[in-house]
Amino acid sequence: MEKQSIKQQITKTVILTLARETKELYVPVAVSARHVHLSLTDLETLFGKGYQLKKLKDLSQPGQYAAEETINIIGPKGGIQGVRILGPVRGTTQVELAASDCRKLGVTPTLRMSGDIENTPGILIEGPAGKLQLNQGVIVAKNHIHISKQQAAIMNLRDKQHVDAELTRGRKIIFMDVEVRVNEQFDLEMHIDTDEANAGMINGNELLRIRSCKND
Repeated sequence: MEKQSIKQQITKTVILTLARETKELYVPVAVSARHVHLSLTDLETLFGKGYQLKKLKDLSQPGQYAAEETINIIGPKGGIQGVRILGPVRGTTQVELAASDCRKLGVTPTLRMSGDIENTPGILIEGPAGKLQLNQGVIVAKNHIHISKQQAAIMNLRDKQHVDAELTRGRKIIFMDVEVRVNEQFDLEMHIDTDEANAGMINGNELLRIRSCKND
């Protein structure tokens, strides 16, 4: 999920124009690989007191970035090295994995919206300056749509509304019950994980058609 190219910006302009003129709704899709969000306290535990993340590259959502730093995660059955940290720091540490990652680690895949970590599995995190045993915070992130308030008004979508989004070529997968998340800091984009992308042969350049909206 890199910072938007001119092509991506034009695509979103076309999507919004289409929504205004024809009421047909489309959303660009981005593939989110395994990553971790760290709290400031946990960042310092893993990298040292006063440590600050170094930006590697901006991501497509405003204010979000991939950091240069990576960590290792260790579960009951194995480990994964070089898991990317995303910044900026958050209030609570969260590890977002694909279900296939969880099976490799021996962790129960737990499908949740980002930020909903109550009663989720924990994991051991290893950094260059220390280790951290999380008691909870490992999730398989439920697919969702980011959208700004202005874009949501044009597309007639509401925060926490649920929609179905269809891939209209190839395997023609339908992602059902996708939650819409509206925030003035967001930009139009649907996020799926690598397992979902592999199932649909999605490379991150596709558009999904919003085929039904539920009045939750």
